[in-house]
Amino acid sequence: MEIFQPDSSILKELVTMKMPFGKYKDTVLCYLPVSYLEWFQRKGFPKGKLGMLLATMYEIKTNGLEELLSQVRKSL
Repeated sequence: MEIFQPDSSILKELVTMKMPFGKYKDTVLCYLPVSYLEWFQRKGFPKGKLGMLLATMYEIKTNGLEELLSQVRKSL
């Protein structure tokens, strides 16, 4: 049985990359409020890498997995 290992480069981007536009411009993605991520989930995430990162952040926050990001922040 294979054990799932999250892609650490994606997790590092979630704790370092800033939102490039909108109400939360310049906010690091991991600090975006759940309500904002839920809005994107309803309206549609942006295309490309940013959309993938926001969708990943949505899944992390809505599934209570934020401890993953705490560990990544500590390792930087």
